[in-house]
Amino acid sequence: MELLIKGGRVIDPASGRDEIADVLVRDGVIAAIGAGLQTTGETIDAAGLWVTPGLIDIHTHLREPGYEYKEDVATGARAAAAGGFTAVCCMANTDPVNDSAAVTRLILDRAAEAGQARVYPIGAATSGLHGEDMAPIGELVETGCVAFSDDGHPIASGRLMRLCMQYANQFGKKIISHAEDLDLVAGGLMNEGHEATRAGLRGNTRAAEETMVARDIVIAKAYGLPVHIAHVSTRGSVDLVRWGKSLGVQVTAETAPHYLAGTDALCATWDAKAKVNPPLRTQDDQQALIEGLLDGTVDCIATDHAPHHADEKNVEFELAANGISGLETAFTLSKKALVDSGLATPMQLIDLMSHAPAKVLGLPGGALQIGAAADISLFDPDVAWVIDPEKFVSKGKNSPFGGVEVVGKAVGVLVGGNKVL
Repeated sequence: MELLIKGGRVIDPASGRDEIADVLVRDGVIAAIGAGLQTTGETIDAAGLWVTPGLIDIHTHLREPGYEYKEDVATGARAAAAGGFTAVCCMANTDPVNDSAAVTRLILDRAAEAGQARVYPIGAATSGLHGEDMAPIGELVETGCVAFSDDGHPIASGRLMRLCMQYANQFGKKIISHAEDLDLVAGGLMNEGHEATRAGLRGNTRAAEETMVARDIVIAKAYGLPVHIAHVSTRGSVDLVRWGKSLGVQVTAETAPHYLAGTDALCATWDAKAKVNPPLRTQDDQQALIEGLLDGTVDCIATDHAPHHADEKNVEFELAANGISGLETAFTLSKKALVDSGLATPMQLIDLMSHAPAKVLGLPGGALQIGAAADISLFDPDVAWVIDPEKFVSKGKNSPFGGVEVVGKAVGVLVGGNKVL
């Protein structure tokens, strides 16, 4: 079966291609890229569209098993496709926790049934996410886990963190660090600073994140191990990652679109939809994150999609759950912060959301290559729309960006040559 994507702006960071061209898909793989291609099958008119490798999100929460009222694998995979993603990596903080082959297989089976975006499970680093004993990492690798993390819970023990990093590395996998010192958080609800004082809410010091980022980089340096730092949110964390890389440490890092699009001012009105962990920071932190993305210090953008039921957000700020539903707004918010502002090129944006995250975890995809699976996204870069969380495909409508005017949206997605959007 053939499908021709005709006359789009083909943007492929892996090859450096940025030109008007056609992409021919045959039997689920990319058969040719060039001008004047022909087909006897279906043709998609891509004039005016960006044709890119499918976006890849290495940090998302699909909630199944256990929290299907928030999200399930099928709705999360559909939300991913709606946002232009062809693959997502789902975190282990489910119920039961993904620290067993049975849970990993359940997630993979649910993803296959959904037939939407690809789903790669991330296994727990410690049993039950309790931070006391290492999870059966080898068994989880054999079952299909692509990385390991206690995301949502820091691994407080430096010794256990080192052992997890060493053991995962034997299988060619990384530990993803949720860098947070809970003693320093001390019940903080939003970024410590002027806005927290104005709102009368307990502040969460940036030192809580930065001390743990520093610890994990030092461990990686001492033992020659890789580590990936999740949801970087402060200038200090960016500086620490830059320092680590300057010394040759195998450290990679991500930030999330909501840190590029919002600041702690959104929390000062007690809007629980803006409550997230780590918290939204300041404009100076935003600037540092953008600088880090552009100079390669921060390797990629990941959504940290964290859907919640409305009842978990429509409460007092102190009682509200942390998290933002972000799969369907990630592209357009990142484009607004980086490309629409004139700070980055479309090529850089697509790299940060496809090729770079694939490299971080060693995943397939992230490139338009002859013979590779046809995981392809089409974006209209000029369509203007207003974010309306009530229209999200995701069960989670918890976004502080409702009503924001944006430009650019996914209008077509192929996964293995099959149209899922």
